[in-house]
Amino acid sequence: MLAQLAIRDVVLIEALELDFAAGLDALTGETGAGKSILLDSLGLALGARADSGLVRSGAAQAVVTATFELSADHPAHAVLAENGLEAEPGEPLIVRRIVKADGGSRAFVNDQPAGVALLRELGAGLVEIHGQHDDRGLVNARGHRALLDAFGRLDVAAVGAAYRRWAAAEGALAQAREELDAANRDREWLDHAVAELTKLAPEPGEEAALAEERAGMQRGARLAEDIAAVEAEFAGTDGAVAALRKAGRRLERVADDHPRLADALAALDRAIVEAEDAESALADGAQALRFDPERLDEIETRLFELRGIARKHRVQPDDLAGLAADLAARRDRIEAGEGALAGLTAEAKAARTAYEAAAAGLSDGRREAAARLDAAVAAELAPLKLDAARFRTVVEPLDERQWGAHGRDRVEFEIATNPGAPFAPLAKIASGGELSRFILALKVALAEAGGAGTMIFDEIDRGVGGAVASAIGERLARLAERSQLLVVTHSPQVAARARRHWLIAKAHDGLVTRTSVHALDSTARREEIARMLSGAEVTAEARAQAARLLEVA
Repeated sequence: MLAQLAIRDVVLIEALELDFAAGLDALTGETGAGKSILLDSLGLALGARADSGLVRSGAAQAVVTATFELSADHPAHAVLAENGLEAEPGEPLIVRRIVKADGGSRAFVNDQPAGVALLRELGAGLVEIHGQHDDRGLVNARGHRALLDAFGRLDVAAVGAAYRRWAAAEGALAQAREELDAANRDREWLDHAVAELTKLAPEPGEEAALAEERAGMQRGARLAEDIAAVEAEFAGTDGAVAALRKAGRRLERVADDHPRLADALAALDRAIVEAEDAESALADGAQALRFDPERLDEIETRLFELRGIARKHRVQPDDLAGLAADLAARRDRIEAGEGALAGLTAEAKAARTAYEAAAAGLSDGRREAAARLDAAVAAELAPLKLDAARFRTVVEPLDERQWGAHGRDRVEFEIATNPGAPFAPLAKIASGGELSRFILALKVALAEAGGAGTMIFDEIDRGVGGAVASAIGERLARLAERSQLLVVTHSPQVAARARRHWLIAKAHDGLVTRTSVHALDSTARREEIARMLSGAEVTAEARAQAARLLEVA
């Protein structure tokens, strides 16, 4: 709900601060007094295009501040949260627009800099402005489906959930098909690669072990002659070890004759032990380095195969075993994927069937709600001097490519203003006055469907009077029981229905022309309604008639 509107230096308005409340407010005044300036100012705060011509002559800038009181569940909270501007619970929402004389503008939300696009997004949920040339709100067919759904209290959320499940199932199926198609393109290569690697049977670390064994055999080939010569020095009765043993036996017979001989014998014993160890180590080394031409050829062949296939697959030889497992698993997934694809296809089909059933139920509900809405609007047309007009709600199926979370229907409000005339969209067939009254009739019929917390009707009663004006006033008052309404009017019947009455006046002091807005008390209000009834000269009869209008209201 709009709680306050502060305007400074906008065209003829020097400074205004207006406090509003729930219910119906009427704004009246002489033609040219500045009623449109008031609405232009509010529109500026709600993101309308900035124009330096709005800045009062001689002023550096124009400033408009609108303060709104929001319910805890108002959609504006979500918009603020998305933009990192959450309002404290119970705190008002304050939007401010500054337009400089040089054409620049700035916008603020709760005293934080914001983009004009954010003001427009917030404004769409805060205020509905219905004028004779308005192309938004009810005139815009894009919002008709949501209005009909709200009027019929239809469960669109269930259809949206079914659509998202169907979309997710179709997405999973498409991805699985894409993966399977890509895998099938490689199927022949996979079969060959897996067979080749299975036959080779590579093992982790095999290449390094074979290379080490081959290097040892190659070293053994180079050292074979030297090793044989050393073995000859050790072996036989004339070898080094045998000579040491023979010397030890002789020395053992005389070692007791002198301490140094005993020392010599001990050293000789140690030498024999070391020589025996050396002979054993030499034998082991000779065996390890023994050159086997056949084994070397096997090793060379195996290494060639391992390294060749590793180069082919652009991996290290040690990674071949893992590659073989990966390729085999990939081939298995292809085979499993064909079975899984059938399951995903069935899931997508079931999800589509569920969506179609939910959407069909929604379509039925929309057609039933459309019939009730048409009847409700028809009941409002005759009192508004639109008895020759016809209204209908068109519910048509959409092309499958346009199906979505909203269902499968296109919804649009159409009218025919004269008997026998074809139906057409609201904006294309209704004149300014007719359009405003059609909007009012729709608003009354859709009252329980909700809408913005504040609605503004700009001269909805233009060109009508008497009983029609009274009917307009009665319907506006009825709407105001659910929403805050501001009505710019020239009709005394409408003004009399308001809970509060504001007078917009223009004054000239010889130098400067200013527009002012004043809340009228009961006496001043009767006088203003009498002026609206009689014109320039307010008569006693006009005052009496004004009093009667106020009593009836």
